[in-house]
Amino acid sequence: MPERIDPEPGQESVWDYPRPPALERVTDRIQVVFNDELIADTTGAYRVLETSHPPVYYLPPEDINMERLEKTGHRTLCEFKGQAVYYTVRVGDRTAERAAWGYPNPTERFQEMQNYLAFYASKMDTCRIGDEEAYAQEGDFYGGWITDDIVGPFKGGPGTVGW
Repeated sequence: MPERIDPEPGQESVWDYPRPPALERVTDRIQVVFNDELIADTTGAYRVLETSHPPVYYLPPEDINMERLEKTGHRTLCEFKGQAVYYTVRVGDRTAERAAWGYPNPTERFQEMQNYLAFYASKMDTCRIGDEEAYAQEGDFYGGWITDDIVGPFKGGPGTVGW
């Protein structure tokens, strides 16, 4: 396992995040853009913080253009949050398969984010937290967003499954 990167002032290390994960309210403006269309814009998101993972941002459905999302039959199970459902994003001639997911019936610990949706930054054109563009966590299993104030190393890439 690689060595933890010590955070500078104003940074967080994902190795300081808890397991089981924590749920935290976010007041920063979060925006998601796909095919030149603003898909989501909110100041009412949550982020899930879990050891070795960049934060995953969950946005309230009322701040998402749900007309651009189509529910799929795909499901996964998180030991902490429950069963996830997935959505394909379609705008014009572009499609991003299984680009968003959420928990319609989360576990008790995550009830506050019921029906909120997260987006894979790798499948969207732009994901912003405040004025900063986030970039995708390697691999698409976890879907974390990385910004300059988050340091790793991050789980998700090849060879990190056993961390």
